[in-house]
Amino acid sequence: MSTRSNVAPSTLPVELVDGGVVVRYLDGRETFYNGVPDPTEGSVRSPPGKEVHVLVTDPDGVEGVMTYVNDRNTHEDILESTGVGRVMLESTDEEELFPGVTVTTEGYSVRVEADFSIVDGRVFVFAEDEMSEHAYELVDED
Repeated sequence: MSTRSNVAPSTLPVELVDGGVVVRYLDGRETFYNGVPDPTEGSVRSPPGKEVHVLVTDPDGVEGVMTYVNDRNTHEDILESTGVGRVMLESTDEEELFPGVTVTTEGYSVRVEADFSIVDGRVFVFAEDEMSEHAYELVDED
């Protein structure tokens, strides 16, 4: 089994559409995150065992950076060609993905937290597997 390493994300075009969020990769492909993200104050904890993707956009939601948390399936070359980043965490690690946006592992779950005194944009969290998809937008607690 090969080890996986952190990969820095690139800025990607984003489109907020009826029914979900579209992210366009550097290689021309796109992905659609189905479902209007649920507004969640300050932080969210993913259901256990889900693949977690964090998207931080500009205030208008037209471009942003996407980071996969603990993705062990995607090779670094693919991430780099698409512009998607990756962060690998140990069982009790915490990492700042973007100024004001941190991820922490909690057992088989991932907690994503946003400090909106620092974040000047929107923060989306997608947690999914073959059985279900969850979409959240972190919002200021005020």
